[in-house]
Amino acid sequence: MHQAGKSRTNKTPIGARFLVCAAAGALLSISTAARAQPQAASGASGAVAQGRVTALPVAPVARSIPVPPMPQGASIPQAASAPERALPAMPVPMPAQPAPEASAASAASAASAASAASAASAASAASEAAAPEVPLPPETPEPNLAQRSGMQPAGAYAMRQTFAKEVDRRLNVPVADQQGYGRLLQRTLEEDGHGGLVNEFVVMVDRSANVQAIFVYFRAKADDAWSMIGASPVSTGRPGSYDHFLTPLGVFQHVPGNMDFRAEGTLNEFKIRGYGARDMRIYDFGWAEGERGWGHGGKSPMRFQMHATDPEKLEPLLGMRHSKGCVRIPSTLNTFFDHHGILDAQYEARVSEGQSMWVLKATRKTTPWAGHYLVVVDTGRKTRPAWAPGPGKAVREHIPAGADTVD
Repeated sequence: MHQAGKSRTNKTPIGARFLVCAAAGALLSISTAARAQPQAASGASGAVAQGRVTALPVAPVARSIPVPPMPQGASIPQAASAPERALPAMPVPMPAQPAPEASAASAASAASAASAASAASAASAASEAAAPEVPLPPETPEPNLAQRSGMQPAGAYAMRQTFAKEVDRRLNVPVADQQGYGRLLQRTLEEDGHGGLVNEFVVMVDRSANVQAIFVYFRAKADDAWSMIGASPVSTGRPGSYDHFLTPLGVFQHVPGNMDFRAEGTLNEFKIRGYGARDMRIYDFGWAEGERGWGHGGKSPMRFQMHATDPEKLEPLLGMRHSKGCVRIPSTLNTFFDHHGILDAQYEARVSEGQSMWVLKATRKTTPWAGHYLVVVDTGRKTRPAWAPGPGKAVREHIPAGADTVD
């Protein structure tokens, strides 16, 4: 040690110097070995000792973007290239690279196409939602068996007895009213271009609130008056509630293009079978312009059907307006129409051509005078005729909950 203000020369013997140098060399070797151990174990560019990072001299490398650490036990062989996409929970250290111009253009093009497709899809969906359902164009009526063969009409008039035997809900319509409805039927058919219709059954409904009745008519020749086969009470559309239409007026063709189907007999949340008991047939007449019975009125497309209803809860209400726009009929009348094919002329024509009409039962006995048309009129009667009584007071006072939620 050199102290200021003093000048002193210390001389060390040569032997001592040699021993000091040897000891220093040994210490340097031990220190170097100790420092090399953490580096070999970690394989990293620095060593951690007692919470301090000690930098080791490394060769200068190019500056790169930091990469996530490899999971414990994972490694990439030096000769292998990294996959394009890392496996889940197994990140692969890949340096970020700018996308080529072509790739960027492709991405932009894809995004543009996706945007255009999305817009087109939305426009298409909006267009479909806005487009109303429309009725099918009328089909050329296929002649029934009696029309093809010139069969005598005695069997058609005998259907009166069959109706009286098989249909339990019947109306005793006076002869004068039978004739009046026959004339009204003819006028309505003429207005629709079917004034010459003969030798087939026609079904007609009077939707008047004071009538609510359905009739089956027949005539053999054009100069004959229409003769009533039978009549029953119905329920048509009751206005005054949302989604309730007045039953549409007009002449409706019964065609397989609006395929009928059969009721499953299931109960809704109010324990009501809206289409009636299982296997009842739903006569589908397709889309029709219905007069809305709510809000400011106007017309909207509605699906027009004729079907049975819940035999215990809603059939007692027949004779009053109560449906959402369809025509509810007694279950026995539904079976009568179905078994005898009263409106199945077009369906039977398809069967004769070899088509399968699954809705038609193998046990049916289709009449030779099968018809094509359901006609709906409104006489607008101011009072209720005695032959068309509505439901009694007891029935009206015990209308089941949710009865107005079904068709």
